[in-house]
Amino acid sequence: MKRIYDFFIQKATHRAAPWILGALSFMESSVSPIPPDPLLIPMIIAKPKRAWSLAMICTLTSVVGGVVGYMIGLFLFEEWGTKILELYNLVPAFLKLKTWFAAYGVWIIIAKGLTPIPYKVVTITCGAIGFDVTTFVIASVVSRGLRFFLEAALFWKYGERLNIWLRKYATMLTLGLCGLLILGFLIIIYI
Repeated sequence: MKRIYDFFIQKATHRAAPWILGALSFMESSVSPIPPDPLLIPMIIAKPKRAWSLAMICTLTSVVGGVVGYMIGLFLFEEWGTKILELYNLVPAFLKLKTWFAAYGVWIIIAKGLTPIPYKVVTITCGAIGFDVTTFVIASVVSRGLRFFLEAALFWKYGERLNIWLRKYATMLTLGLCGLLILGFLIIIYI
């Protein structure tokens, strides 16, 4: 895992890395299960002065990807939305979120943006139930911005120390992050 981590740190300085980060962040909000954080963090560690612009890239592309997920739910739910949800076994989560939106609405979007619960479930659900698009976008900017800018602040301030720690515990951390991602899916499916 240390070699993989070092590979990411090395590639984080490539001139195409911000584009890849944006694409990953965009896709995670609409169709992909892979979060941008494993690329964002090494990029901030490699170039701490770019922390804020990288957080902004993640925030904006995530929100735009969220709008695409919203549109899938609104206009293409039967054709694409159900297929995406079925692919990740998230249909039960979708059904639960529909009822939760009636009671908690915007708070679900904000809470989701800060957790490992798959964001695409929220974006597609919002579109499928016709949740107010303006409220959706504002809540997405708040939640995704908080997440990415908090990460940027943490790794900007403590990047060198965290880099040493991350290299030392790369395997355990990778397993833990995979576990959190799986836990996010399980929370959505079974709660």
